[in-house]
Amino acid sequence: MTGEPAEGLLRSLAPQVLGALVRRFGHFDTAEDATQEALIAAAERWPRDGVPDDPKAWLVTVAARRLTDLLRREQARRRREDAVARWVLPADRLAPPADTDAAGGDDTLVLLLLCCHPALSPASQIALTLRAVGGLTTAEVARAFLVPEATMTRRISRGKQSIRDSGVPFRMPAGPERDARLAAVRHVLYLIFNEGYAATTGPALLRTDLCAEAIRLARLLHRLLPDDPEAAGLLALMLLTDARAPARVGPAGELVPMAEQDRSRWRADQIAEGVALVSAALPRGPVGPYQVQAAIAALHDEAPSAADTDWAQITALYEVLTGMSDSPVVALNHAVAVAMSRGPREGLSRVEALAAQGRLGDDPRLPAVRAHLLEMLGDRDAARAAYLSAAERSTNLAQQRYLHARADRRTP
Repeated sequence: MTGEPAEGLLRSLAPQVLGALVRRFGHFDTAEDATQEALIAAAERWPRDGVPDDPKAWLVTVAARRLTDLLRREQARRRREDAVARWVLPADRLAPPADTDAAGGDDTLVLLLLCCHPALSPASQIALTLRAVGGLTTAEVARAFLVPEATMTRRISRGKQSIRDSGVPFRMPAGPERDARLAAVRHVLYLIFNEGYAATTGPALLRTDLCAEAIRLARLLHRLLPDDPEAAGLLALMLLTDARAPARVGPAGELVPMAEQDRSRWRADQIAEGVALVSAALPRGPVGPYQVQAAIAALHDEAPSAADTDWAQITALYEVLTGMSDSPVVALNHAVAVAMSRGPREGLSRVEALAAQGRLGDDPRLPAVRAHLLEMLGDRDAARAAYLSAAERSTNLAQQRYLHARADRRTP
């Protein structure tokens, strides 16, 4: 078996194996270590010996044996061999349980729900999801979010400690609790994608690795929940947004606004897939915010040019979205749509009202939108000041350069 297919198979099986171990034994930390050792063993042996008939069962067996060894050592250090003997299975009984294959998908979903438990901070949810379900190393997660590895190690450790202390059982929640936990999962994947598509810090505008990982995990969620319209909407939104990425950055890494992008460079296959997903999800109901956002993204992507964009329909969809979400970012996007469909003066009045509320704080998007609308109204001096204010607030170098360029270009 060649390296690349083996790597892909192992990556897809990793959360299923980890989920099976956590479901059976608990001990999130130790189960993760045992899973990693089983994956290393497979990467070494499968290219030489061939892939087993049931690769998941092979991995669960090896990982369970390794987990037993680790737990026995840990308990021995704590002088609790008597307790270990009461609950650790002998090595000859460590074949995977009969329901492993049937529960594999559920194990992965429950692992996602565990990592995205609302009791954890958003930072810990993201880190644990990328580490346990995404299969990224701690160093890779740290690089993705531009923090020292030691910082990310502490963040992940705090998340695991919170799970241990909370006593959250490894099971599929039911009813309202399940809905709340699924909402947390979707939100975490959405945050991962957003950080990849519009990086908050660093020199680059895009983090393609984070976008790709968010889409991969959204595909996984949609596969596990094929009848969940919001899982389909989230995946559609990511695909439709990411489809524009090739035209969003210029030759020197500069930001290219949507109105100026070469639409022939947009990924037609992703647009088609995203449109198909949201078109199938919307009639099923209930309609949620990710489906509405995907419908907005589809209107942008299907317009042959910026001038042909159906801003009236986009404005109407944002009005639906504001009824679902009290997010100030949604309100700001709604103001942009109003400006494009009804005129910049009406849009600017909405931006000023939002600014007076103070809900966006130092977010650079608000002065950037204000600058653009002032520019449309012909007030170059005020637009320049707003662009410079947005640049001062931005922590992304590519965004800063773009905003400074707009400010300089609009100088009389």
